[in-house]
Amino acid sequence: MSLSQSQGKLYIVGIGPGAVEHLTKKAERVLLESEYVIGNGTYLDQVAGVVKGAKIIRSGMGGEVERAKRAVELAKEHVVSIISGGDANVYGMAGLVFEVAENADNIDIEVIPGVTALSAAASLLGAPVVSDFAVISLSDLLTPGDVIKRRLQLAAEADFVIAVYNPKSRNRSRNFGEAIEIICKYRGDGTPVGIVKNATREGETVIVTTLGKIMEYNDAIDMSTLVLIGNSESRLWNNRIITPRGYQRKYEY
Repeated sequence: MSLSQSQGKLYIVGIGPGAVEHLTKKAERVLLESEYVIGNGTYLDQVAGVVKGAKIIRSGMGGEVERAKRAVELAKEHVVSIISGGDANVYGMAGLVFEVAENADNIDIEVIPGVTALSAAASLLGAPVVSDFAVISLSDLLTPGDVIKRRLQLAAEADFVIAVYNPKSRNRSRNFGEAIEIICKYRGDGTPVGIVKNATREGETVIVTTLGKIMEYNDAIDMSTLVLIGNSESRLWNNRIITPRGYQRKYEY
């Protein structure tokens, strides 16, 4: 049944890593039924074929607060979708939208999950995150640099597989090298590493290497890249990464 356009509703939609084929059926349905779709221009372009009937409100990087405020305001009387790349709860819009909604009248909000960049990258690398893992963003726009370094240290010391989001930007070129220096204190040079750029999108690049050689690819790493660093049990096989979950300790196969 189609949503009633006289009843306000706000969807926070994770649209996946980029390719429309990775958009969930529910995400596609709510986008089709929305009166307004709000988002970063890059992400809106990725779902342009799905939202042809909606009124589009787009903005660039840095416009997150205004997008969230506009979405909450419109959702008082309209069906609105605000979109995030990947999943809205993984460095996405969900937290900000709920914070804005706290200061507004009661708004009906539903979060639609999406395939994360980590899930997409891991699928291209084989089986790198089957065991415990940590996800850390190197962006210091909202998180202090000292906090990021502390989290990297603890994750590396605890032997988590580490997924690094937002590894490097034009204005933040040193953070990635510093992060690798921290991790190298706890991981050997032979630790498997996956570098995935534009997962499932045009320009997709997949590199499998080791921690000792990772800086050879430093120039290829940017904000569209996810870097995945194995733990002490991770190994390379056929240019893929395998991180055992522990079956080998209980079974023969």
